[in-house]
Amino acid sequence: MVNEFKNKNYWAVILGGSTGLGLATARKLAQQGINLCLVHRTRRTDLPDADRAFAALAAEGVLLKHYNLDATNPEKRTSVVDALADTLGKVAKVRVLVHSIAKGNLKPIVSTDQRPLQHDDFALTIDAMAISLYDWTKALFSAGLFAADARVISFTSEGSQKAWQNYAAVSAAKAALEAISRSIALEMAPFGIRANCIMAGVTDTASLRLIPGADTLVSHSLQRNPFSRLTTPEDVANVAYLLCKDEAAWINGAVIPVNGGEHLQ
Repeated sequence: MVNEFKNKNYWAVILGGSTGLGLATARKLAQQGINLCLVHRTRRTDLPDADRAFAALAAEGVLLKHYNLDATNPEKRTSVVDALADTLGKVAKVRVLVHSIAKGNLKPIVSTDQRPLQHDDFALTIDAMAISLYDWTKALFSAGLFAADARVISFTSEGSQKAWQNYAAVSAAKAALEAISRSIALEMAPFGIRANCIMAGVTDTASLRLIPGADTLVSHSLQRNPFSRLTTPEDVANVAYLLCKDEAAWINGAVIPVNGGEHLQ
């Protein structure tokens, strides 16, 4: 296998890097020689699985740092950025920031048998799943850690444009995420930073299974997908890798569907 980025002293900072799309992207980038800084929030019962995944990443021959903490906490963010600056020194740089935080409220707007969505639910979800993209981008930029040609990649969904049951807070967050990504793409381009969103198709991850009515989403997606299958984390990771390549430098400010044509119907 060709290690495209081997010996280039590139790093990827991946927020939400222990499972799902974040972990799949970490695997793909590690295979191509990009060192990894993973920020994740993993429960104690799931730590053995995460540790096995991290060991497999390190076996690819890349440097690996991982931090089990709340990526939305300002003090924790500062501590990670400071530690990363010490690790990178004056030569290594962050080629890509990947935002894969899934921390949101999946509640109905109206309900008679459970607490419906509240203002604070919207605020927490939008902060975690959207504004944190800006916070981390700005923190890495201010610390001078980005490479001269850097990429900011975040994961969105069709829920940013469509109304799904119990998805109102996450839908608002995804729409905000796309807007923030576009603004980063515009205002930080003079500094060599490109920003894009990947709109993944319905993917069988732990986050999907938390959505009420997920089985209906899966069934509907299988019916309208031209290839009659769900999107996989590896499908998404492959495109994240493509966006990191030199040849992708002219892709900026885009929302890219990665769903096998699921959006066509």
